[in-house]
Amino acid sequence: MKHTEDGRPGRLWMPRSRGALTGLLLVVLGAWGALIPFIGPYFDFAYTPGQQWVWTAVRGWLEVLPGIATVAGGLLLIGSKDRASAMLGGWLAVLGGAWFVIGPAFAPVLRIGTVSDPVAATQLKQAWLEVSYFSGLGALILFLGGAVLARLVVRLARDVEPFTPVEPSASEPAPEPRSEAEPTPAETETETVTETKPEPEPEPHHGRRISFRRHRSREPVGHSQ
Repeated sequence: MKHTEDGRPGRLWMPRSRGALTGLLLVVLGAWGALIPFIGPYFDFAYTPGQQWVWTAVRGWLEVLPGIATVAGGLLLIGSKDRASAMLGGWLAVLGGAWFVIGPAFAPVLRIGTVSDPVAATQLKQAWLEVSYFSGLGALILFLGGAVLARLVVRLARDVEPFTPVEPSASEPAPEPRSEAEPTPAETETETVTETKPEPEPEPHHGRRISFRRHRSREPVGHSQ
């Protein structure tokens, strides 16, 4: 799977499960269309001459060829990992289904031959033969092929894988674990800010000086002779 520079899957990438179920159905339908003219006579469900395993040009061009194209398209869808191969498988299935529908009408023009008469006693069985061999089978293949092509055009959200960041390489040194006793720069700044200021010294009391002056003023003054 190819990724872009940011690690996401490329535009052509798609999950394999996107076309797996549709591809399996297309393989079954294509195998039915290619084999039913050879095995249908076993249970009285065929066109004339109604013989098993008889090869004719009409069977080859109108039934075997579109059946093989449908089977190939279904196998491409089952094993595809990108949109390019899945789109190819879808278009092969669409072309095979379209040829199942319009092939009997264009066979005389292309000088391939004409489809023989259905081996059926009732009109209901004739209708079932027409639907099972050509028109109904081709329409169902066309529907599945068109549906898978429409899904391939749209890129769903689940097709985009979440981006995972690139882990650091082993050569880059890992950060050393911080010791519990070692303070962080934020803690150191907090301790500096919250440091208490020293209390100012008390101013000296002047009461004693005042009392001393009062005491000296009471001393007797000497008389002059």
